[in-house]
Amino acid sequence: MKIIAEIKTDMPEKFGLPRQSGLIPGLSGRIVFKDEYKNKDALRGLDGFSHIWVIWRFDGFESEKWSPTVRPPRLGGNKRIGVFATRSPNRPNPIGLSLLKLEKIENGELYVSGIDMRDGTQIYDIKPYLKITDCRPDATDGFAEDTAEQKTNVVFECDTSALSDDELETVRQMLEQDPHPAYKTEPDRIYGMKYKNFNITFNIKDGTVFVKEIK
Repeated sequence: MKIIAEIKTDMPEKFGLPRQSGLIPGLSGRIVFKDEYKNKDALRGLDGFSHIWVIWRFDGFESEKWSPTVRPPRLGGNKRIGVFATRSPNRPNPIGLSLLKLEKIENGELYVSGIDMRDGTQIYDIKPYLKITDCRPDATDGFAEDTAEQKTNVVFECDTSALSDDELETVRQMLEQDPHPAYKTEPDRIYGMKYKNFNITFNIKDGTVFVKEIK
């Protein structure tokens, strides 16, 4: 499997990333091709598509022994489900799949939004999304259908002037997804999330995210 590109994003760490692509439209990135694959002919016709599938590599899981069951965050991190019934990164082959909006193509680079990948994530392949075949309105979502994403209330208890209005809204949307591990319930525990060059600290009490500092 050859690495053809990497993505540049505003998220230097995986903590705080949405659990699926498309959940945070304001999280954007730029796909930069390796020299070997910087060929405008390879992108010919792609500008006619609004969305793309991106196949990428989970970093840090290559040497781990795989487990037939995992604990999905959707189920509180306590119930085990078969790995092939989840999108967990801890699997036999550390491959991720994301559906991203293609904003534009400029200078041979792909500008995308709705990302769920940290900065520097390596990419194996890119394919166009086809609504005539890839969209299945009658599909069922298994256990995920019973645990639909619930937005968490977010309260900023600090000065937010360092962020632009768009950045603040993106941070709010990320925190509404409640990025902390579901099995950790200490109300006084402080978490830190990195976004661009900001470090955002917060804790969670009674189902509400309280933002303490934006530094």
